[in-house]
Amino acid sequence: MPRSEGRRGWSAGPVPFDLMPTASAMVDDSGMIVGWSSAAEQLTGYAASDVLGLPIARFVESIADLESVARALAFPGASSAVLRVHSQVGRTLTLGVQATPHVGAAGVRLWHLAAVDLSRAPWWDTSHAVLGAFLTRSPYGIAVLDTELRYVWLNETLERMAGVPLSRRLGRRMSEVLPRLAPRAVEQQMRQVLETGVPVLGFEYRGYVPADPGREHAYSTSFLRLDDEAGRVLGICYMGVDITERWRTRQRLTLLTDSGARIGTTLDLSVTAAELVEVAVPAFADFAAVDLLETVIDGSASTAGPGLPLASSALRRVAHNSAHGGVPEAAAEIGESPEYPESSPMAQCLLEESAILVPELDADRADWLAEDPVRAERVKRWGMRSLMAVPLRARGTVLGIAVFVRAAFSDAFEDDDLALAEELASRAALCLDNARRYARERETALTLQRSLLPGEFGGSTSVDIAVRYLPAGTAGGVGGDWFDVIPLSGARVALVVGDLVGHGISAAAAMGRLRAAVHTLADMDLPPEELLAHLDDLVLRLVDEESSGLAEHGPASNVQGARCLYAVYDPVTVSCTVARAGHVPPLVVTPGRTVLTPELPAGPPLGVGTFPFEAAEFDVEEGTVLVLFTDGLLRGSDPARSLETDRLAAALSSLDGDLERAADDLLAAMLDGSPVDDIALVLARTHALGRDHVATCDVPNEPEQVARARAFAMEQLSTWGLDDLAWTTELIVSELVTNAIRYGTPPVRLRLIRHAALICEVTDGSSTSPRLRHARTTDEGGRGLFMVAQMAHRWGTRYTAHGKILWAEQRLTDGERPAK
Repeated sequence: MPRSEGRRGWSAGPVPFDLMPTASAMVDDSGMIVGWSSAAEQLTGYAASDVLGLPIARFVESIADLESVARALAFPGASSAVLRVHSQVGRTLTLGVQATPHVGAAGVRLWHLAAVDLSRAPWWDTSHAVLGAFLTRSPYGIAVLDTELRYVWLNETLERMAGVPLSRRLGRRMSEVLPRLAPRAVEQQMRQVLETGVPVLGFEYRGYVPADPGREHAYSTSFLRLDDEAGRVLGICYMGVDITERWRTRQRLTLLTDSGARIGTTLDLSVTAAELVEVAVPAFADFAAVDLLETVIDGSASTAGPGLPLASSALRRVAHNSAHGGVPEAAAEIGESPEYPESSPMAQCLLEESAILVPELDADRADWLAEDPVRAERVKRWGMRSLMAVPLRARGTVLGIAVFVRAAFSDAFEDDDLALAEELASRAALCLDNARRYARERETALTLQRSLLPGEFGGSTSVDIAVRYLPAGTAGGVGGDWFDVIPLSGARVALVVGDLVGHGISAAAAMGRLRAAVHTLADMDLPPEELLAHLDDLVLRLVDEESSGLAEHGPASNVQGARCLYAVYDPVTVSCTVARAGHVPPLVVTPGRTVLTPELPAGPPLGVGTFPFEAAEFDVEEGTVLVLFTDGLLRGSDPARSLETDRLAAALSSLDGDLERAADDLLAAMLDGSPVDDIALVLARTHALGRDHVATCDVPNEPEQVARARAFAMEQLSTWGLDDLAWTTELIVSELVTNAIRYGTPPVRLRLIRHAALICEVTDGSSTSPRLRHARTTDEGGRGLFMVAQMAHRWGTRYTAHGKILWAEQRLTDGERPAK
């Protein structure tokens, strides 16, 4: 049968009043009482003479009831409502009223009002006695409300659950009788069910009820609209069950799951401690603090145990959090000692290595608070109600304690809460211990790495150098990045950067091995591409050694995934030759601050051993800055790498002229915080050696030309004011030129370079390697290179595409060196 049109909650047709004593009254269109039955007199105590001619609104208790009457009288069919009216003796009656229109004499419309006393004869009990008995004994709390969401009936279970009997609920709404039990949310659900007719199942809400006012309860409730057989809306029924324990268990499991994801995201003590208190507040406590032993914070062994005096195990506040902004409850700031009295739960917790629960914290009765007036004042001011102190213990070692506090507006801690706190503390302690161990290993790796990286650079006028090395932050740890600036023969200088995949001591050790190998190969004056080829062979051998010894000894160092860039700058030719093994290319900043990326063959990473390495040479202006760096400077990877390279180029184009300041500014521009990977950065500003620092002489391939070469050298030393080196230089030139004419092939050329040292170079077209001999006393020759080695600071041979160069260097004093 279709539902009648009209306002929500009002329905046409009679309600089951037929079995109940009914009082009657007649009302006209203006609301005046024109008829009054004897049953009405008995029910209200008013005689007909007392009420006839008076407005019915005078007897209605509230405006809401008056609006209900107005809606009833305005509805074109029979309508019903639950009203509260005054009786003559001052008692408020809760009546079920049905309004039916009638047409009287002369066509005047009248209203017949039929009313029953719901408190004495509820229609539910009268019409459904058997079903009512069942519902009354149901283990679920059940209530029936009218279309205005006023209580009509409820069973005994619901009375016990909430502690509010039927007599206090009849005719009232939930917001009036249970204001602390989320009434707005519940009534919103009921209105939705009344409008749509769609039941709501398992709606959960929390709050406080008179039956247990000091403890928050959770309920699961289902709502069902009540319709009669004609489809007319009579009201709503809801059934609820107390799920407090289930809800608390679920909350604890959720908190534990959340803690597993949020605690221990880094290997940093302070961050891990902060994560613990952030998880605990406000989901578990209103205030939480983590205090660690100083021996844990400074990285030494933690030794707190049973019987150890607290004074020997000083605590430091590492993290705290509060439901109030600014953590006003804290009696100690971050980094300070909390200074707990020896009788306090916190001190006893640390001393006994066991968790302590204080369900009710009374500042006036707690003896330990009498010894700590600062905390006593905080307890009173912020209403601290309950406290737990839990040791942070991992692998048999106590690291500190965690303190949890609830305020007066929260439930007191229970035994189940203590078990949860111990589980949280156990998980956090393991993360803290991992962070402590990591910090110790990281410091060891940093010490090793610092000892393996180069120190101050000096003795070269070819380039100005600024270097920076930043180890990775806590997310990555110490890695295997390295850099180097190696002086070469002929006033040249080698610039090196490299990195290895991996972190920790093994990566630092592997870096040291590769750096030592680069130095050795650089001393051989190999071209960049040949140096990388030899380094690649070395890495292959190291990988084979580690693979073969892995089962017995474990990997000594991780050299897989190594990359390197090797650049040689020649201040005489003002050119740079670069080869790279899978490394990011360098950038070139011209004196006009234009940033260029030279075209370089990529080359495979070291240890692949399948593809050859190639070098590229390009000219550079004097004052050009060569920028070499590892990929830690470029955050992210392809395709974001190109964007980071553009950002780096933009930062380089605006750098200051001072290289040291420029290096700092560059790192500040590229980094937002601690780097997630190691960063090695080398800035090298080039200088050129002009004609006044270089002298060249072609020597014909004839023995008598040795004297001419000596004379050329002496004249040039006189021009440079280096007469003090004339005798040794004359001997060196004589021996080197003689060696080239006698054992080499034309063309032969002598070149003198005044640099950080006086360099004598003799070039010939032969690739035959000279050999240093130790002549016997009876030999007439074979002492040439031996004498050169004795008189020169260093000497050697390097090979070119057209032959070799035999060179020797002699040291110069600061006054003899050319100015940059």
